[in-house]
Amino acid sequence: MAARIDYDTVSVGTELPPLTVPVTRSGLVRYAGAAGDFNPLHFSDRSAQQAGFPTAIAHGMLTMALAGQLVTEWSGDPASLCDFSVRFTKPVPVPDDGVGARLGLRGTVTEKLEGRRIRVALEVLCEGAKVLGSAQAVVQLN
Repeated sequence: MAARIDYDTVSVGTELPPLTVPVTRSGLVRYAGAAGDFNPLHFSDRSAQQAGFPTAIAHGMLTMALAGQLVTEWSGDPASLCDFSVRFTKPVPVPDDGVGARLGLRGTVTEKLEGRRIRVALEVLCEGAKVLGSAQAVVQLN
């Protein structure tokens, strides 16, 4: 984990280091076990296709958690995340090809708040498509 970020060194427009995260079928299985979400949309191509998806899709909350990872890795403290919200705009298809999907995550500081907190706008893309909308986090800094 990175050293903790100091509030005084951050300004509006500061960009968080981008992160690319693979999402694989085995990752979906591990997440399902941890979350207790065994909906077949997340592991069965047949079930996903019956629901209108091309292949199994990632859990929305997994996608959200990976966006949170971008913020906490940058801040240097997992407990720094004070508020976090997203809108799920598009599913993340995860083909069973040994490669899976790749999420591209970026964040930009949009506001400095009272109490040494900042607001970060997040962008999460899969194959160039935005998969989370209105994604933002409030982070407590030193």
